[in-house]
Amino acid sequence: MGRYLTDFQALRNRSADGRTVNGVIDTPPLGRPTAFSRVTLSRIMTNQDVNLYGTVHGGVIMKFVDDAAGAAAARHCGFNAVTVAIDEITLMVPVRVGDLVHAKAQVNWTGKTSLEIGVTVFAERWNEAGSEPVNVATAYLVFVGVDAAGDPREVPPVLPETPEDVRRFHEAEIRREHRLARRRAIDQHRADRA
Repeated sequence: MGRYLTDFQALRNRSADGRTVNGVIDTPPLGRPTAFSRVTLSRIMTNQDVNLYGTVHGGVIMKFVDDAAGAAAARHCGFNAVTVAIDEITLMVPVRVGDLVHAKAQVNWTGKTSLEIGVTVFAERWNEAGSEPVNVATAYLVFVGVDAAGDPREVPPVLPETPEDVRRFHEAEIRREHRLARRRAIDQHRADRA
């Protein structure tokens, strides 16, 4: 872990002198600590959120996850970022009407224009006062920073601050490698069949 923290310290101290691109001075965005992006959204689930089984519809939780991830991405970037992939979502426990649900999101990893957001969802049961919130879902989403024209734009690097942040950063790199490998394998399979 120590080596990785040293690498991130070097990134934190990188120069912001800028570089010239097509005659224009382009200053790379300065890094931001992981804590900068952390957000929590909360809402009470209502009768409008239920599925045929009487529990909250998974799609409602997915939208809530996307909202929280979008808020974390926008906070980190300081400009628009859009969802390009839901890399993984696990719905572990049903949510019920009346539950107070919290989605906690943070930036785990950044590339040049993309970033991974991790989201954990907890529910406070309305009829179980004083009990610990239940972990009901986890998700990883990929966002891309965009400019006013909707084109990809460079995002500020995330600067992990704790060993937990560093762990999350490296696990996000593993997920990215798997996504890219899966895409290459599918493209190769399609090319072979053509």
